[in-house]
Amino acid sequence: MKNNFQFSIFNFQKMRYCILNSFANCKLQIENSRAMARGMTLIETLVAVSILAVAIVAPMSLTMQSLASAYYARDQIVMFNLAQEAIESVRAVRDGNILRLALNTGATCPDGGAMHLLCGIPIGSDFTIDTRTIDAYEAIQDCGGACPALQTDPGETLYGYEDGWNPTPYTRTVSAEYVGGGTDEIRITVTVTREAGSRQLPPIILHANLYKWVADGGGI
Repeated sequence: MKNNFQFSIFNFQKMRYCILNSFANCKLQIENSRAMARGMTLIETLVAVSILAVAIVAPMSLTMQSLASAYYARDQIVMFNLAQEAIESVRAVRDGNILRLALNTGATCPDGGAMHLLCGIPIGSDFTIDTRTIDAYEAIQDCGGACPALQTDPGETLYGYEDGWNPTPYTRTVSAEYVGGGTDEIRITVTVTREAGSRQLPPIILHANLYKWVADGGGI
């Protein structure tokens, strides 16, 4: 309303000039003024739209980058914890063998051989370990090739291997090999990978050495 009022005053002054001078020249000046007014309004609109676009796009881009970084960090933490869990579970198998030796000097391994601290841990082949299973020997399963992906229960609170559970994008592969030129020490290697998707993460690989620090086949 204010702009229209100012424009009317401006036209009134131009018309007054027309009466005192040449009407043709005055009409041309008024038309040029109107064109200039319309052009100024269009430029102002474009500038306002540009500023608004910058104000919206910049925070949205920052938000998307922050979310991507948060998901990346979350997946890395999950993968590291899964790898560490597997190492601790294999160590628990070895420590369980110590108890078997202490409680029963005549105990044997699942394959029928004499009990030793590394009994039940596959050597030279990839295997999985289900940390939910109480029986340590049943928890370890030879992959026989590529290891399957981990699964979660319907409540998505536990990771393991169970028919009917929800598949996850994580795969955990465990392997063991003798080191040091004998059979008294093994090196555990755990590799956790994430299925390729919108975020490509490098695999998490952890190592740990386990020792036979109690004599095989004897009490403690």
